[in-house]
Amino acid sequence: MTAAQTVPGVVDAHHHVWDLSVRDQDWISGDELAPLRRDFTLADLAREARAAGVTATVLVQTITVPEETPEFLALAADSDLVAGVVGWTDLTAPDIAETLAGLRAGPGGEYLVGIRHQVQGEPDPRWLVRPDVLRGLSAVAEAGLVYDLVVKPHQLAAAVEAAERLPDLTFVLDHLGKPPIASGELTPWSQQIRRLAALPNTVCKLSGMVTEADWDSWTIAALTPYADTVLDAFGPARLMFGSDWPVCRLAATYAEVVAVARELTAGLGPAERHDVFTGTAMRTYDLRVTAPPGPPPPQETPCA
Repeated sequence: MTAAQTVPGVVDAHHHVWDLSVRDQDWISGDELAPLRRDFTLADLAREARAAGVTATVLVQTITVPEETPEFLALAADSDLVAGVVGWTDLTAPDIAETLAGLRAGPGGEYLVGIRHQVQGEPDPRWLVRPDVLRGLSAVAEAGLVYDLVVKPHQLAAAVEAAERLPDLTFVLDHLGKPPIASGELTPWSQQIRRLAALPNTVCKLSGMVTEADWDSWTIAALTPYADTVLDAFGPARLMFGSDWPVCRLAATYAEVVAVARELTAGLGPAERHDVFTGTAMRTYDLRVTAPPGPPPPQETPCA
């Protein structure tokens, strides 16, 4: 068992890595995303994460190819930082149960904690409630894994329906469901968020906010209504911090993202902050620990 799982401090429940010499990331295109078109390794992450008090992380899939998940599991098995992996597999495949079992039985398989698919890129707003998808999601639940939701606001209604139909599966909403922070609009996103949060098998990540805001001029004030909405709807016990590194670098440094999350949760008590920065991720993903986690580091004042 690695040091990251033994003595956790802050858990970063959402980050990525990629090596362009191994596999292209075809979603990184155009001038706006050019800063991301290079390798981002666990060593790169570790330097920034540990400086911010992070001692355990969850590595999340980036592209929909079957080879990536076994590679990530091997990385986790060889890492003293990664405590869990949210991988990808084809939810619509008839043999999904066998595929999940194979991943769990392979090298690093004990680090597989969840599955994710880029639903945000699916043209059908009701993709999540297709019969073949629901069958795949049931297999995820039967495997003892959780399902990460990466959706846009217009797909939240289907996410609510899927969570209602599969009460034994925990759904983790990535990036607050990508609200329109840059425009300042709250509804109908906030209404759907409250519908999703009303279901006990749902959790939300406090992640991805700076890149949904204006990259060059975001402020704490612009982010606050959205953070307050999920804090009120889900509560700290069902909210977890995620950096979304390295995508966050389009708008903020790792240290700034951590500081922003601390500022947005400054009104919580110590136990509630501990949930957001450590406890919720540990419980939701069943990350392995052998010692009680300590309190999160003291809050810092973020850059606006």
